[in-house]
Amino acid sequence: MNFLAELSHNRIFMSAALGWLVAQVLKTMIYTIINKQFVAERMVGGGGMPSSHSSTVCALAVATGMEYGGGSFEFAIAAMLAIIVMYDAMGVRRETGIQGRVLNEMLEIFTNMGKEISAEAKLKELVGHTPLQVLMGAILGILIALITGNII
Repeated sequence: MNFLAELSHNRIFMSAALGWLVAQVLKTMIYTIINKQFVAERMVGGGGMPSSHSSTVCALAVATGMEYGGGSFEFAIAAMLAIIVMYDAMGVRRETGIQGRVLNEMLEIFTNMGKEISAEAKLKELVGHTPLQVLMGAILGILIALITGNII
């Protein structure tokens, strides 16, 4: 069996990949509905509802637990990775987004004062997640792993 065929039958990988994909599609749809504007970057970008990072790592952890059991070292690694990623999304990455928003507002003030500011100077604001976005991503990932575990 070739690599791609084996990968497509790997329940753990497929759960995690599907967790990411579904979250990114939902994130793009929610953004489009709220802002009345389609932005293709939302399909691959960070931040927003639901957290695709949380969805991915929770799907990974649950699928790993289903495959190897809750007492396995594989599950322990996947669960700790999920905790670290979700904590980081609500902490450092969220603060980075808030700082980006504040700095962009400062750049806007300087621009209005007649200062030349390049378009490249604008910082990304959608980087981290609120606790609700992380929770929704986690629930989505868990559901995807449970569904995928019964399908594949």
